[in-house]
Amino acid sequence: MAYVLGFDEIDRTMVAIVGGKGANLGELSRIDGAEVPDGFCVTTDAFDRTVAGEPALDARLDEVSRLEPGDRASISRLSAQLRRMIEELVVPDAVVEAILAAHTRLGAEDACAVRSSATAEDLPGASFAGQQDTFLNVVGSVAIVEHVRRCWGSLFTERAVTYRLRNGFDQKKIRMGVVVQRMVFARAAGILMTADPLTGDRTVVSIDAGFGLGEALVSGLVNADVYRVRDDHITDKTIATKKIRVEPVPAGGTQVREIAGEHRNEPVLSDEQVLRLARLGRHIEAHFGSPQDIEWCSDGNVFRVVQSRPITSLFPIPAADDGENHVYVSVGHQQMMTDAMKPLGLSVWQLTSNAPMRDAGGRLFVDVTAMVSVPAKGAALAAGLGKSDPLMGDALRTVLERGDFVRPVPEEDSGAPAAPFGTAPAPIETDPDIVTALIAQSEASLAAMKRDIADLSGSPLLDFIWTDIQQELRRVLFAPQGLQVIMAAMEATEWLNDRLREWLGEKNAADALTQSVPGNVTSEMGLALLDVADVIRPHPEVVAYLERIEGDDFLDGLADHPGGDDARAAIEGFLGKYGMRCTGEIDITRPRWSESPATLVPTILGNIKNFGPGEGRRRFEDGLREAEQSEQQILRRLRALPEGEQKAAETARMIERVRTFSGYREYPKYGMVSRYFVYKQALLREAERLVRAGALDESGDIFFLRFDELQEVVRTQLADRGLVDERQDAFRSYRSLTAPRVLTSDGEALAGAYRREDLPAGALPGLAVSAGTIEGRARVIADIAQADLASGDILVTAYTDPSWTPLFVGIAGLVTEVGGLMTHGAVIAREYGLPAVVGVEHATELIRDGQRIRVNGTDGYVEILAEW
Repeated sequence: MAYVLGFDEIDRTMVAIVGGKGANLGELSRIDGAEVPDGFCVTTDAFDRTVAGEPALDARLDEVSRLEPGDRASISRLSAQLRRMIEELVVPDAVVEAILAAHTRLGAEDACAVRSSATAEDLPGASFAGQQDTFLNVVGSVAIVEHVRRCWGSLFTERAVTYRLRNGFDQKKIRMGVVVQRMVFARAAGILMTADPLTGDRTVVSIDAGFGLGEALVSGLVNADVYRVRDDHITDKTIATKKIRVEPVPAGGTQVREIAGEHRNEPVLSDEQVLRLARLGRHIEAHFGSPQDIEWCSDGNVFRVVQSRPITSLFPIPAADDGENHVYVSVGHQQMMTDAMKPLGLSVWQLTSNAPMRDAGGRLFVDVTAMVSVPAKGAALAAGLGKSDPLMGDALRTVLERGDFVRPVPEEDSGAPAAPFGTAPAPIETDPDIVTALIAQSEASLAAMKRDIADLSGSPLLDFIWTDIQQELRRVLFAPQGLQVIMAAMEATEWLNDRLREWLGEKNAADALTQSVPGNVTSEMGLALLDVADVIRPHPEVVAYLERIEGDDFLDGLADHPGGDDARAAIEGFLGKYGMRCTGEIDITRPRWSESPATLVPTILGNIKNFGPGEGRRRFEDGLREAEQSEQQILRRLRALPEGEQKAAETARMIERVRTFSGYREYPKYGMVSRYFVYKQALLREAERLVRAGALDESGDIFFLRFDELQEVVRTQLADRGLVDERQDAFRSYRSLTAPRVLTSDGEALAGAYRREDLPAGALPGLAVSAGTIEGRARVIADIAQADLASGDILVTAYTDPSWTPLFVGIAGLVTEVGGLMTHGAVIAREYGLPAVVGVEHATELIRDGQRIRVNGTDGYVEILAEW
């Protein structure tokens, strides 16, 4: 058992022995040209030996593991107790002797830096940067041992405990190594990133530099000079006014000193030094094989590296092996699902889609390179995307305006579709029987698939699902006539908005005309859950029972209460039609309402509390009446205009077209997720067979395999457990990333911007998708299961998909960070008559829960008025 290891004995594989920082420093010391100050690591064995036999520690760790990340008071109390307990432990003699011997070899008279190095630190998926403590200019052997113990204690800083809880790390499995390194009395120090930390561009090296020790810069005490380097050229340079520097004190520790006025605006580095440092960064990056966050210092003209860690905040780049630049647009921002998806979900969606689909960071992207390589098509694509999501359109336009990122090719060689979104559909008559027939065809296909799949298992099952996705699901989902219906509704809506604005000065006039359209399966779902509340409301014992349930097995217990059988029948009837839906439903791996019916209970209880009997029917009838009144008023005003009869007749035809076809917009996705749920149930039955055969540990492991990999596992009855574990770790890290709207093969993530000058001061811009203005209390909600809404509240969230529809019946307005004119939230908001603004960047951060806000769904902005 080694309590101390020199850097020359350590490499990057030894995280479990010396922690992430120590392993990286050992690896750095092996790189030719990277000057690393000498040092050693106190191993995790030393930590284990010191804390062994302390039962009180285990008890406290059990308590910490049960905490929620948001429970700051409990985290603060328990982390302080744990830290104090460790810092008061007696370090065993054998550990002390090993540390002192290593310190003597290093140079007992030299000052050292003593730095924490946890086993869950500086990892590819989680940096833990700044979570534990570092002590600079530590002098003397006694002080070294004392600061090693303080580093051990910093394993339980409040910020470190919170970080681990949020990222799913087991508090009991994290151990601490400590780096002891000869101190460099730096003239200058800073941070070098081999990718732009703001945009993610991997072609840019970003360097921050300040005078004195790097601690001041890392902790944000001082302004830094900032340099950007691309292709060995400095592309940007900002020289800051630097008022202070951190310096070592001869007796130990550090002090802050002012910089003389005449030196405050001096550059820290010369241009030659900047370029040399950038080359060093690229050299280190090449060794580690990924973008690096590097801490450096210099006591003259020699740069020394004191740390290098992976940059974990960068969004991964989709794989491409052709050496060409690529442009990708986010699928999640169009499908209202920006969360990370598991590999099976990604691959099933890729099998379903006709588009050139790529994945990275647990998200899906369409590779639009072929299209944007033809300037006219690229411009048309940006314009088309901009109509539904202005931020995505602007982000793509930013790439196109550079002119040289994508190599232009003749149109006939591009491989791009003839039109920006495929071939334009042929005209279609306004006939409700067309919609009826499309739905009947989809339902018949689904029923046939259910019959055919029922008795299949093994490879025949996987082969059947693959064929059904590729042939039958695609046939139904992309039926040409279905596309004609959807496009006809969109074109008619656009016609109404354009003409009625021109003729009557009405903005977004079609919004009022599309309330309570027939046949919208998603809006009907929200009203149907009101009907479920009507069944349960008369039975107070059932209501009381539902208020205290904790698991998904509550349906069986309903029979013990008067009215319980009726309540169960109502809930099961709802699940029979809508139980395949859930949050993030395009990911086949997500738990469906039928699998987790307790998810619906808070909404049912809210409906019982906030509404009276018959609210579902009344809502639909009120919307229908308002739409009819709007139509009559518009037609009356048009007839009073020159050529009014003709204008009114054209408008009436378009209103009929919109109301006939708009409801179908939500059906294809409903049909698709209905099919997905059947696939999922069959795959989980197969997964149980694999578990019984010993090929998998648990059935949910199949979610971390791509479909073709699962086919192979079923065929061979063998699975790579290591691959499953690796995918699970990757998924955890992906969940903390924010998916960009547009991503380039350089790694640049583009968010886009609203270029508007028509906003009130301080207003948050967005896309107007459902007309009207409403004021009310903002309820900022991240998880539908935690929604606690009162009548008149305004829902503020990242995105909504069909699973959020039941909440729409109780709100007065909607604000989302993601969305477009034809995405779920917009469609349902219009049908329910709710003012809505979508695509409001950072809405859930800028708007606080409980604030009074005004939502202008006509002009597309949100104003924060006051605290509630």
